[in-house]
Amino acid sequence: MAKQFDRILPEHAEFIARQHVFFTGSAAPEGRVNISPRGLDTLRLLDDHTVAYLDLTGSGNETAAHLRLSPRLTLMFCAFEGSPLILRLYGVGCALALGTPEFEARASAFTLLPGTRQIIELRVNLVQTSCGFGVPLLDFREERSALTRQAEAWGEEGLRRYWERKNLRSIDGYPTGLLDGLEDQGGPPRDSDA
Repeated sequence: MAKQFDRILPEHAEFIARQHVFFTGSAAPEGRVNISPRGLDTLRLLDDHTVAYLDLTGSGNETAAHLRLSPRLTLMFCAFEGSPLILRLYGVGCALALGTPEFEARASAFTLLPGTRQIIELRVNLVQTSCGFGVPLLDFREERSALTRQAEAWGEEGLRRYWERKNLRSIDGYPTGLLDGLEDQGGPPRDSDA
């Protein structure tokens, strides 16, 4: 049976800390709903109402675009090992763009990984747990390193070029604001500046 809470309790925090993967769910008022898996050491519990995660370079940037139009965000964790449980964090999210004071203020909570493009922060207004009986038991082997290796190989200018090609608009055409903080500071050179 589902149970609801108005904040992240210590037992929720302990469960979240044991998970190797979590999922994000977001949507603009119109268009496609996005669900994305997240891994690596990217999530931080900041207090009993706030979580944040490093958003690494990927083939799309749906969450950031959606949050600009509708700040609804859900994070879901489920036990693939041990006792069954699903835990969802519902709330209001925002994307903290690289190079902004907001990003810098939160960055100290993380070890920045190659390819970091922004921090997604969620102000939690509801925690819900449910049984998780339908989630299979899976054995964790290891984190994949391809994402961070690729970002290291591209370097700062290569990442910038990739972001310009793949991460400035959602698949529905909504702007992501990814380079807003870097534009204000000049940022790495654009292709046309090089």
